[in-house]
Amino acid sequence: MADPFTPKFDASGLLTAVVTDVGSGRLLMVAHMNAEALEKTRATGAAHFWSRSRGRLWKKGETSGHVLDVVEIRVDCDQDALWLIARPRGPACHTGATSCFFRTLTPDGLVRSEP
Repeated sequence: MADPFTPKFDASGLLTAVVTDVGSGRLLMVAHMNAEALEKTRATGAAHFWSRSRGRLWKKGETSGHVLDVVEIRVDCDQDALWLIARPRGPACHTGATSCFFRTLTPDGLVRSEP
């Protein structure tokens, strides 16, 4: 018997979504999902998010073609954050980097840590 899924959206109607690569386990990106983004992701298997800067729903890769095919969605214990395990079709970052986490913070500032 499964536990009920009752996501706890924040005051803005969002959940934090962390995305990792199913093959490498590498952290790819962190984004936000509202109820519609979550529903579309579950229905299509392609990651959808809520863009806070654009104020609209967006399908990852809608312009670049770098879609994230969601293999599994895990839910944290409080049901206020999601972990999307995905198969990326291209770079996850809009900069063209494989991951949005391509820089390391050092005492001297940011240093690129991905070739």
